[in-house]
Amino acid sequence: MIKERSIVLYIILSIITCGIFGLYWFVCITEDTNAAADVAGTSGGLALLFTIITCGIYGFYWAYKCGEKLDIAKEKRGMPAGNGGILYLLLFIFGGIIAYALIQSELNKFAGEEYKTL
Repeated sequence: MIKERSIVLYIILSIITCGIFGLYWFVCITEDTNAAADVAGTSGGLALLFTIITCGIYGFYWAYKCGEKLDIAKEKRGMPAGNGGILYLLLFIFGGIIAYALIQSELNKFAGEEYKTL
């Protein structure tokens, strides 16, 4: 189940905790993106571990894949999908938290969707 999260609050908490809360947010985004696209992907914990081990290089791949998964999720719901992978990759390069915020914004659109169909 995808949970709706307050983007402003999560940004503030990430800044206040000097990025530590951002690591938690990274894991949440990864799990929610996998759930939204309904595909088996790297778990949030493993994605975080790979990003740390590779000194952030895996994060670029992660951002691209999140965009692709969001495009899949949109297509499954009949929404127009663009080339999100490139967008999130570029945003991640120039400011990771901006990419987090935009990915979360897209995920918030899918939040609670399971209950709307019942």
